[in-house]
Amino acid sequence: MAFSLFLFLLLFLIFSVICSPVSAAHSVTWTYGVNYGRIANNLPAPESVVTLLKAAKINHIRIYNADHGVLQAFKGSGIEIIVGLPNEYLKDISIGEDRAMNWIKENVQAFLPGTHIRGIAVGNEILGGGPLELWEVLLPAVKNVYSALSRSGIQDTVQVSSPHSEAVFANSFPPSACIFRPDVLPFMRPLLQFFSQIGSPFYINAYPFLAYKNDPEHIDINYALFKSNPGIYDAKTKLHYDNMFEAQVDAAYAALEKVGFTKMEVIVSETGWASRGDPDEAGATVENARTYNKNLRKRLAKKKGTPFRPKIAVRAYVFALFNENSKPGPTSERNFGLFKPDGSIAYDIGFTGLVPSATTSSLLSFKDIAAQGWLRSSYLLFFMAWAVVLLQCLGL
Repeated sequence: MAFSLFLFLLLFLIFSVICSPVSAAHSVTWTYGVNYGRIANNLPAPESVVTLLKAAKINHIRIYNADHGVLQAFKGSGIEIIVGLPNEYLKDISIGEDRAMNWIKENVQAFLPGTHIRGIAVGNEILGGGPLELWEVLLPAVKNVYSALSRSGIQDTVQVSSPHSEAVFANSFPPSACIFRPDVLPFMRPLLQFFSQIGSPFYINAYPFLAYKNDPEHIDINYALFKSNPGIYDAKTKLHYDNMFEAQVDAAYAALEKVGFTKMEVIVSETGWASRGDPDEAGATVENARTYNKNLRKRLAKKKGTPFRPKIAVRAYVFALFNENSKPGPTSERNFGLFKPDGSIAYDIGFTGLVPSATTSSLLSFKDIAAQGWLRSSYLLFFMAWAVVLLQCLGL
């Protein structure tokens, strides 16, 4: 009897693993994520976004707030999420730990463990831009958020970070020459010291598109797009770069090294290429967006490091999941999406859309996703029944 029970449970475990909907990507170090921005009035419901992400096998996302509808929709999906604590909350959160505790309880703890919240981005692009008063409250806010996580016992599960723009640097060419701006450093150094103590990485928003757009006469677009080009040579490190993305990542590593943080990992919190722009926005075309994002995806899939940090696989969140038609600013700001609001792909880089697209015949409907889930369940029931019959035939 004991043997028969053991055999049944063994068979059940084997076929449960075979039929599991969780992607194998969770078992290895991830390198590719996507930013799920929602400044638009025509986006699909969060439940549909989960379906889209699963179809595309995207398992890591960042959102810019802690929208409860989104967090509830992602419950049970297995997709790992970094939530954002928006800039307008920083002053309030910096005042006291109790305020941070209330925010954590309402926006993080309430959704764990069903929703896989793995990080909190405290503010976005604070240092180097925006009002000085936010520079001053960033570190206190970060510390209060971490203290609240510690009091809740989830500090090892939910990581604290704060993404920066390239504006924090005074110089980034060649990569080895990169340094933090003198006016930023008094705020950046203590922030880095705290992140080093708690094991948080350095998040940077790195956009070759923006660099090219601002100086198309002196930057080779092939260098920005991962295409064949002579590249650049960094005489100090004697390293060669054949694409700007890796050069931007290594520039961040160089700046960190200069202020004593040689072991801190750099993660790209945003990168992407606009598929449309104003007449003065050089390079903002569908073809360039397709080329950049396709080549970036291939590069990240290799799970390799940079010339300066070859042993640390580069990880990045692409901006963005959708075009966001309500974003202010130049036309490019509304056209970074990999997907259109109806679920079709904006251009083909190998992802599967949810509806037919003019650019590809590759599609997967919501019914297809549901059918796959039913098929897995059917397989599981079949094998369980088969195991019972087998046990009976063996007289166990």
